[in-house]
Amino acid sequence: MDVSIKNINDLREEIARIRVIEARQGEELAKRFSSPSAIFASVMSLLNSGNRNDGDEHPGIFNQDFFGLLSRIVLPVTLNKTLFKRSNFLVKTLVGLVSQKASNYISGDAIHGLWDKVKAVASSVLKSKPETPAKGMPNVPPPVVM
Repeated sequence: MDVSIKNINDLREEIARIRVIEARQGEELAKRFSSPSAIFASVMSLLNSGNRNDGDEHPGIFNQDFFGLLSRIVLPVTLNKTLFKRSNFLVKTLVGLVSQKASNYISGDAIHGLWDKVKAVASSVLKSKPETPAKGMPNVPPPVVM
């Protein structure tokens, strides 16, 4: 919202409007944290943010499959212990955050699809290789029959 403030009265009105908004938001926050059950409901709504029906394709933490949950732990630890071994705290934190987001894209279907592609490439490479003679057998051309 673009508000044009031209004089001191406009500024005072805008400050009053913002204070009213702040009070409303404070009341809403107080409602969300008024009891232990309200706190628990708020935390669960944050964790299960992928359950909304607004077209969000990335599931919440508890709605991922086994590979997604495993990648949330294995991916940042592996990267920080290998590629970013001598990095500072800030780089390791950023790697952790990025890998948490990347774990939403890792699922059992993605792993199986990748595995199928690797198998297809490997089988095409093995089939296109010329046959080599067995070990200990001389490389002699077949006899010509006349």
